Amino acid sequence: MSIPGPGGQGLQLTPFRGLRYVAERVGSLAAVTSPPYDVVVRPEGLRELETADPYNIVRLILPQADSPEARHRQAAETLRRWQAEGVLAPDPEPALYVYEQRDGPTLQRGLIGALRLSPREEGIVLPHEEVMPHVVEDRADLMRATAAHLEPLLLAYRGNGNGTSGASEASEASGTSGTSGNGAGGAGTGEPDTGGAGTGGAGTGGAGTGGAARVIESAIQREPLLSTTTEDGVNHHLWRVTDPADLVAVSADLRHHQALIADGHHRWATYLRLREERHEPGPWDFGLVLLVDTARYPLRVRAIHRLLRQLSPDDALTAAGHAFRVRTVDGPLPRALEALTEAARAEPDAPNAFLLAGGGRFHLLDRPDPKLLARTVPEGRPEAWRTLDATVLHHALLDHLWNVPDTPEHIGYIHDSVAAVEQAERLGGTAVLMHAVGEDIVHELARQGVAMPHKSTSFGPKPATGLVLRSLTLG
Repeated sequence: MSIPGPGGQGLQLTPFRGLRYVAERVGSLAAVTSPPYDVVVRPEGLRELETADPYNIVRLILPQADSPEARHRQAAETLRRWQAEGVLAPDPEPALYVYEQRDGPTLQRGLIGALRLSPREEGIVLPHEEVMPHVVEDRADLMRATAAHLEPLLLAYRGNGNGTSGASEASEASGTSGTSGNGAGGAGTGEPDTGGAGTGGAGTGGAGTGGAARVIESAIQREPLLSTTTEDGVNHHLWRVTDPADLVAVSADLRHHQALIADGHHRWATYLRLREERHEPGPWDFGLVLLVDTARYPLRVRAIHRLLRQLSPDDALTAAGHAFRVRTVDGPLPRALEALTEAARAEPDAPNAFLLAGGGRFHLLDRPDPKLLARTVPEGRPEAWRTLDATVLHHALLDHLWNVPDTPEHIGYIHDSVAAVEQAERLGGTAVLMHAVGEDIVHELARQGVAMPHKSTSFGPKPATGLVLRSLTLG
């Protein structure tokens, strides 16, 4: 069943008192930031962030202790201590925040604020992936303990802009036409992806530029509240928006739109769970998000890879060989990923393809047996869902041929292909490298109210964690 549109009760983004690092109290703003919690590569990436600065935000989003209860208690105590010591301090008044990221030719701008929570049935915020209950439980325990939203979700909506701003500025930096999506492709990274073509999150189109876009364009003419360049070379800028007329313009514009959850399904599910626990209106009715107008700043879509910690490459190949075509492909990794992309595009009627890495070798799996798919892939879902790589991987390979439980002990979800392969080699396991799903399929299924398997997509650029937090105790 399709999800209804937002009518006149669409996105409601409200200002809040941001909790931010005091620049004079830390080594540098770049040293205290982190990728989102689920992108941090563990354990290596976690250790690097912990040693970058004693106040790195990773100590709050991924606290380390002997038990879940101790971890969450530690995060809460750390947050209180940092505020008491003046390391983190609240802004003097509620605001929305214009956030800009520049990464070479890639430019992204959006608004950070507290978004009114709404269930899927209202058709205002559309999830597109299923969630894992144990992850939601962990995030909920952390949010209860800290009474804070430590990192914003990434939400995409389609505004009324002409779609030229982000693309044209990116093109000027890169010398390209900008038509492949925010200068984003996987060029130079070895990471296959699909550049957003400006289809963006669901919402109303139209001529002219919406109020939110005008407020953003006005804000960036001023001196930023903060600027920093993180270790990956990305430039981050933040501006505060407090003018009542600007806030009214943003509100009037966004109430006509709905948004797609691009990144942060588990945290959104956590927001909803914690709101249900409270019976009185209050700060838990809103969640911290970054809203990006993809008509102006198209997102890129990449895959999330699977690390099968306890399945050897030989066992994986032996079992899969009964129902898939298996071919050895040459390395290094970028060349092997190119072979994966070619295989996914070469068979329109049988697009499923996977690159297995481990034991110093690469193997391509494609052309799954139709009889296997008929037996293992659930009926009653749209064909676009039934033919997703993630659907075939989880139902045909993981559940049926490999018998791998979907638990943290057996499966890791890793955004970076290099990190996935390195961990597979170290553990003697198997990395399953995926091809990025098309953005149009994501939106099609989301509008139908059909959730893709968890960790099917990785939208980006993702906001850096640590630039602005939301404490639920500030009012």
